[in-house]
Amino acid sequence: SMRTATTRLAILGSPTGVYSRQLLDAALKHPRVEPSLHEFDGLGSSIGPNGWRCTTAEGTELTTCDAVIVRTMPLGTLEQVVFRIDLLHRLQAAGVRVINSPRSLEIAIDKYLTTAMLAAAGLPVPETIAVQSVDEAMAGFERLGRDVVVKPLFGGEGRGLIRLEDPDLAVRAFRTLVQLGAVIYLQRFVRHPGYDVRILLIGDQAWSIRRIHPTDWRTNVSRGARAERFEPPAEWIELARRAASAIDARIVGIDLLPDERGEPLVLEANAVPGWQGLAAAHGIDVAERIIARVVDEVHPDTTR
Repeated sequence: SMRTATTRLAILGSPTGVYSRQLLDAALKHPRVEPSLHEFDGLGSSIGPNGWRCTTAEGTELTTCDAVIVRTMPLGTLEQVVFRIDLLHRLQAAGVRVINSPRSLEIAIDKYLTTAMLAAAGLPVPETIAVQSVDEAMAGFERLGRDVVVKPLFGGEGRGLIRLEDPDLAVRAFRTLVQLGAVIYLQRFVRHPGYDVRILLIGDQAWSIRRIHPTDWRTNVSRGARAERFEPPAEWIELARRAASAIDARIVGIDLLPDERGEPLVLEANAVPGWQGLAAAHGIDVAERIIARVVDEVHPDTTR
């Protein structure tokens, strides 16, 4: 029987963001979705005689939505980030489908926790050292063969990545980071073939691109890398699925980097993935696939 259940969908994202707009457009085109778009910093909550409520600046009551798609996770103070994650956890507890899960966002927002969870799930990751003092960082620099990549724990698109091979530069970089109150997160530099692989998973569907940067070891498309369609070996897709499940994410970008032997390392898991390069390389409307997937999760019993 054709059921025409409507899915009330809230997208948390920037009103001017390209991905948020694509999701909103795809949702508006879908015959059974009633979408709205809201910014994270407009969210508030009340706890009182009417129980727990979460509202947006526009007055939408998020607890009445069927699903919430988290499209941005804007950086903020610790207090702001924790509060936003708290709201998502409470929404999930109130029966709203939050995509990706608050737990996966909590993990993926934090590179250290992501790497620790991936390693705990038995996945191959680059050798990593995370410390809080200059002396420990220098010891780590030596232990990792004096060729390391320093990454901010929070942040993406290749921003703030530094490759250090010189001990004098390393000690200066580590001092600066400690002064900024940062955690020093070091990974052994992986000699790679000049590309990495992004696998986008939307539920059980997978698409992949190879990102090639002729002049920069950072292969982010936002930094000018070229993206081309790629058919990874089945084991690589399986690795991506295991990584997604290790961090409890269903719509996720997993970055794999082949090492010197060509064996893939899981470099990164992105629970708020971009898809511009991938959509172009495959000629697909990713936003439309995501909306279809969300409708499917909310109403698994409806005929398409």
